[in-house]
Amino acid sequence: MRIAFIGVSHWHTPFFLEPAFDIPGVQVVGVSDPDADAARRMLGSRSALVFTDYRDMCDATHPDFVFALGRHCDMAATARFLIARGIPFAMEKPCGLDIAEVREVARLAAESNAFAAVPFVFRQGRMLETIRELSGDARPLYLTFKFVAGGVDRYRDAGCAWMLDRATSGGGCTLNLGVHFFDLFRVMAAPDVPEVVAATMSNNMAGLDTEDHGVVVLRARRATCVIETGYFFPAPVDTFDMRFSIRTPTHHFIAPDRDTLQIVDNARQMQVRRMPTTNVPYYADFLRDTLKRLAAGTRPIADLSDMAAAMELIDTAYKMSPLPAQASGKPQ
Repeated sequence: MRIAFIGVSHWHTPFFLEPAFDIPGVQVVGVSDPDADAARRMLGSRSALVFTDYRDMCDATHPDFVFALGRHCDMAATARFLIARGIPFAMEKPCGLDIAEVREVARLAAESNAFAAVPFVFRQGRMLETIRELSGDARPLYLTFKFVAGGVDRYRDAGCAWMLDRATSGGGCTLNLGVHFFDLFRVMAAPDVPEVVAATMSNNMAGLDTEDHGVVVLRARRATCVIETGYFFPAPVDTFDMRFSIRTPTHHFIAPDRDTLQIVDNARQMQVRRMPTTNVPYYADFLRDTLKRLAAGTRPIADLSDMAAAMELIDTAYKMSPLPAQASGKPQ
């Protein structure tokens, strides 16, 4: 299988590109980015053709599958191109700058029966697997996801300063970090459909026109979910101020850190299981699973329609508490 990568200056690229070179039967034939030097740095010592225009790359390499990253403001145009060319692809979240763009590309993909995967990797995580193992079909009653990452400088350090501008990113931590949990709540609450009941956004730390702290409350019939995200934890990259708490009728699940799941049953007995509880370790699993599904002719675990559904919730949250204006005199 010949695969290619678009927009590889994105900070998530190593999560996909590095394992791609290790999958038997897969050849990485090209990478593209408007910054050719950034693309070469991502490749390192590995070999693939480098392009500054993804359309030229697709014309030259004829990939069987494309993984598309890049700036949020460029994603919808990339998706339209790949759908029109009939190239199966996976696209990093959020697949568009706003709800209108994501709705459009989801509609185009559905009309074309396109293979268009989205890496909602918590769906493949061991935490969800364990909750289903122990609680069966019982839907959760209360869920709280706190996931606060490092400060905004981490995006500048990664060469992705566009993430800090609403015109190119579309939003801040609620969109970038929180999107996983909007989708996860949808999956866990199904067939009940979530709705947003409260939201608040703030830029008190960085003073940008995207939020560096957001809290959203959702409800799906009996279940209540709180999603808190932020960019202000003074810690290394991929280290989080986090706590996930999920109560089902039979168990209480707590993830107090990135590699622990505590499980308390109704008899007040606790067990502790070691497992990755954050998203980072599961991106390689997502890539392998997606390529297997494509080869088998089955649908991806999540697609653009799922992205549109999560984006609808985020859009509602932003309308309830509009993104802040850039604050003069704040640290930049």
